[in-house]
Amino acid sequence: MAKSTSKKSSAKKIVEEKPKTVSNTRNFALRVDGREEGVFTGKSPRQAALKVANKGYTDFGLREKGTKRVHLFRGERNQVPKPSGAPSWMPAKVWKPNVEKIGVEHLESIHD
Repeated sequence: MAKSTSKKSSAKKIVEEKPKTVSNTRNFALRVDGREEGVFTGKSPRQAALKVANKGYTDFGLREKGTKRVHLFRGERNQVPKPSGAPSWMPAKVWKPNVEKIGVEHLESIHD
């Protein structure tokens, strides 16, 4: 009986696992006049504040869920011409939010 000349590779194929994606988004409760009116998400307080300002709020606080910190912002939104590379379906003027961080306030008790 003739021996086979082909050799099977005994090396195991190593399959690299993709790292699990960890969501870095944080939840912020919108505070206006001492009341919490909604929840906005973002990786940073500023990102969530831009979303709030785009809704038309001007002076507001964002309480980070799970903490006693309230990030205070002053915001506005202005109508500007659409960007040069914008698609044709986009309107000629779009809203652009702008925020300025005033400071951080710490609450005595937390109410989730």
